[in-house]
Amino acid sequence: MPHTEPFSRSLPALAARWHLRLRPATWATLPWARLALVVTLSMGAGVGSHAAESDNAGRAEVKKTGPKVYKYIKGGVVSFSDVPPAKLAYVVFSPSCYACNVTSNIDWHSTRLHVDDYMEEINLAARQYALDPALVRAVIHAESGFNAGARSQKGAMGLMQLMPATARMLGVANARLPGDNIQGGVQYLAGLMARFKNDIALATAAYNAGPEAVQKYAGIPPYAETQVYVQRVKILHQRYKDSQHG
Repeated sequence: MPHTEPFSRSLPALAARWHLRLRPATWATLPWARLALVVTLSMGAGVGSHAAESDNAGRAEVKKTGPKVYKYIKGGVVSFSDVPPAKLAYVVFSPSCYACNVTSNIDWHSTRLHVDDYMEEINLAARQYALDPALVRAVIHAESGFNAGARSQKGAMGLMQLMPATARMLGVANARLPGDNIQGGVQYLAGLMARFKNDIALATAAYNAGPEAVQKYAGIPPYAETQVYVQRVKILHQRYKDSQHG
């Protein structure tokens, strides 16, 4: 695995970008902690967590469809809420990924599948992290529509829409390369599956909205974007599974 800078160095850089002061967590530098931290500190977007964030000092408006979702750091942990936090800097989510548009007119039951794209890379990563390749394809389809050059306004990139900080913590050498991007995204998704006891709906909700939001609501958060994202991933997952036996 490519070298990854210790979290104790990467977190201050992330905090500096948001103009926040954080107390270093010395346990975070332990080798076993890296994946857990990546899951905890999801970049919104998803690989989420993956919704684009506003630049306007955390005060910008979000689309009028669905409730506003506020993202902020408290106690060194990225948190999500439908209520703006008091005395903390925050950013507001807006729909970003391919399947995140609440008003999308795509028919997810019939839209063309990508059954052969990046087959070697997807199968390799799925085997390595013990995930269903059909689920990996469904998430890639939902995140980027299999567009390897996809990039959100806030910098999430590639097939699985990895944020740069998330990619670094995952040890991804070059998130612009499809193989590296898939490896990182599948590693992240596997961590979410482990955290939520292989509940695909909760893991994919966390990929979109962040694991803390799922934890807070003890289920799929009441965010319109996240709810349609989970539904569409479920549809795509079943269709990709069916295609394997067709």
